[in-house]
Amino acid sequence: MIRAYTIASGKGGTGKTTVTVNLGTSLAQLGKETYIMDADIGMANLGLVLGLEDVPVTLHEVLGGKASINEAIYEGPHGVKVIPSGLSLQGFQQANPEKMRDVMRDIVNRCDFLLIDAPAGISRDGVIPLAIADEVILVVNPELSSIVDALKTKILTEVVGGHVCGAIANRVGIDQSELVQQKMEKSLGVKLIGVIPEDANIRRAAAYKTPIVVKFPTSDASRAFNRIASNLAGVKYDDTQEKAGEGFIDRLAKVLFRGRT
Repeated sequence: MIRAYTIASGKGGTGKTTVTVNLGTSLAQLGKETYIMDADIGMANLGLVLGLEDVPVTLHEVLGGKASINEAIYEGPHGVKVIPSGLSLQGFQQANPEKMRDVMRDIVNRCDFLLIDAPAGISRDGVIPLAIADEVILVVNPELSSIVDALKTKILTEVVGGHVCGAIANRVGIDQSELVQQKMEKSLGVKLIGVIPEDANIRRAAAYKTPIVVKFPTSDASRAFNRIASNLAGVKYDDTQEKAGEGFIDRLAKVLFRGRT
């Protein structure tokens, strides 16, 4: 069973951390024991978006041999377990990225899903999460530069022995659906497993340091995250609310995935 997914992108700014947090929370809402871990030990963001920037122990201390992994696990929305990285430069300098393999082995044995928020770009710290997970999911924006950078990350993943199982198109406008379907799958050579629409509620939820699937559960983006989580968990997606009023993401999903089921 695939349990550990690394959420990766070619460069920063694609919304990778937002995807990790919301997808993890959605899985927890489905009753799955889910952990989300910030593997970006140099430019950590996961703790920030959940209001955990001042916690006493982070992944930095664990990778530096100063604390156990149990001390760095915090409770998030709907019971999702959060392992943030620290914000200090000293903590980053003392952390040993090679120990992340041991941390992952420990965590994956106690959960249904582990989502690893990987560093963007090509670096030593960024390569390890690509190699240690069961599968890698690329987060890509519907611009050519983002697609090209994601392709580089896919190639790097394969070089280090990892496997990209698919891509999530993030921040997609209604006029970009054709580009998303045709360009991404053709250019990346992987299936599109989900589409997250451009949704102002994501920024509003971020202001409250709360996942959009919690703060605005009926928004288009929340529905998209919930649909992806259901597919990963192998459970039927509850479309009760959608039947009451079909939104943009529902129409877009029907166009993109017509004929796949």
